Order: sequence, then structure tokens, then C-alpha cells
Amino acid sequence: MKVDVLGINGKAAGKSVDLPDDIFGIEPNDHVLYLAVKQYLAHQRQGTHKSKERGEIAGSTKKIKKQKGTGTARAGSIKSPIFRGGGRIFGPRPRTYKVDLNKKVKRLARKSALSLKAASGGIKVIEDFTFDAPKTKEFKKVLSNLDLEGRTLMVIGDYDKNLLLSSRNLARAGVVVASDLNTYQIMKAKTLIVSESAIGKIAATFGTK
Repeated sequence: MKVDVLGINGKAAGKSVDLPDDIFGIEPNDHVLYLAVKQYLAHQRQGTHKSKERGEIAGSTKKIKKQKGTGTARAGSIKSPIFRGGGRIFGPRPRTYKVDLNKKVKRLARKSALSLKAASGGIKVIEDFTFDAPKTKEFKKVLSNLDLEGRTLMVIGDYDKNLLLSSRNLARAGVVVASDLNTYQIMKAKTLIVSESAIGKIAATFGTK
């Protein structure tokens, strides 16, 4: 798949690159996309939720009234869940939300997501660039020149501190290194801006092995 390369001024750079068909041109698998996004969201949960049960409530264990003759229901402890301040019945306990997926499934999910974006015209290839210092204004200018709307994700080949810091304060834009790209990020972004150097890294990381 041939794609024209753009400059940071938003105009064609006069060259094109070939996006590998085994990554950007496969038949998307909807189910593995669902599994990969489910895993990502599940792993964002800490699982540290906890409520106190009746055995953990501070209070007397003395029987609060006699068993019979009161005209009301039996009650053995002030820590009973039916009383205000008592323990909670079936409350949340610490647990893990980990979801296991094998490498081939996760790789297929990322390729499916990239293929969906490519088929819908949601991928733009841009020349490699950097900033001398972190400047959010300059990063916004690049996005404006590319005439992008909605959530944008820029994929770069290698770690670039200045680019990462320049995008950090923007709510609807981000920068990620190609080797760290995941399915959730691809699906959430409306447009992927892929640098020239990132294409080779994507092919090496997510290609057929």
C-alpha cells in the first residue's frame, strides 16, 4: 500500500512509502480486537477495593438484647449487617483483573487495528522531525498544518523526549514509540500520524514472526 509522505508544513514531501500489506492490509479480526481492548482496560484497574465485613468492624460482640420477648427480630451483635454501622454483606474484596492473552493474539489485534485505520484513511505518514526543546505551541502548529480533527496519536520510531513533552499537555493528542503501540491506543485515535522511521519499527515489532 503506497502512501504519500507529508512534511510538518502539511504539504506533500514529494515521496511515498510502502505500508506492509501483512500489517496494514489484512482482514481485521473483530473478536481479537475486543479481547485486546478488554485486556487493556482490565489491566487499568488496581483491584484494591475493600469493604469491612462484620468480623472486621470495631465494636462489642455482646448480645444487644434478649433472645425472646421483645416483639422484634432476634439480634446477636451490633456489628450485624442489618444495623447501621455494621459490616457489609458480600462487599468487594481485593482481586486481580488480569486477563491473559498469548502473543499471537495480541499481535493479530494490533495488525487488525492498523488495517482498519489504513482502510478508513485514518493513517498519515509524516517526515521525521524533532524540536530543540519541548514546545507545545510548535506541536499544535504541526497538527494544525496537517488539518486534523478529533483525537490524534503520533507514532515515532525512537524515544524523543522533546516530542513526548510537547504533546503531554494536549488532551486530544499524544505521542507513542512504535514498539509500545497497543490496540486500545490505535482504536481510540481518530487519526494515526506515523513517522517514516516508525514504519520499519512497526514492521519489525508486529510483523509475521
